[in-house]
Amino acid sequence: MLTTLLDAQRYPAEDIAQLYLRRWKIELWFRDIKTSMGMEILRCKSPPLVHKELEMFLIAYNLIRCLMAQAGANNDVPLDRMSFKGTVDSVRQFSLAIAQARSKKKQQRLILQLLEVIARDEVPDRPDRREPRAVKRRPKPYDRLNRPRHRMKEIPHRNHYRKSP
Repeated sequence: MLTTLLDAQRYPAEDIAQLYLRRWKIELWFRDIKTSMGMEILRCKSPPLVHKELEMFLIAYNLIRCLMAQAGANNDVPLDRMSFKGTVDSVRQFSLAIAQARSKKKQQRLILQLLEVIARDEVPDRPDRREPRAVKRRPKPYDRLNRPRHRMKEIPHRNHYRKSP
């Protein structure tokens, strides 16, 4: 790691390493937003709608993180040990039952049960784990449809698909 903070007394190496680790955790949270919540590809085209779409993702992300914080506080589980993806899946599973609950008491019981499920879904402690970035999905062998279909031309050397006669 390189830094311009050269004064070893004011900036001990341990503190700089802790800052780097904290930054790495923030990068993982951004990855959570993009992959776990399906934000890799934004669907809106105009800048104002893209802005609204990003705001909605951030609202949903904060809601999930608040649920995780509440579950951790209720069940004495550290926030960084709870699974973000597991929380998203649990919320999706419980949301219909909570919405259809006939009474407030039943809703509260289901919410407490949801918080327990979230707290039990812990990520294993993996100190010094490296998480390299890589693309998991392979690109498709087809060209992108970037002009009208009637103007697209079939490329003869690609025999992955053929036009019907």
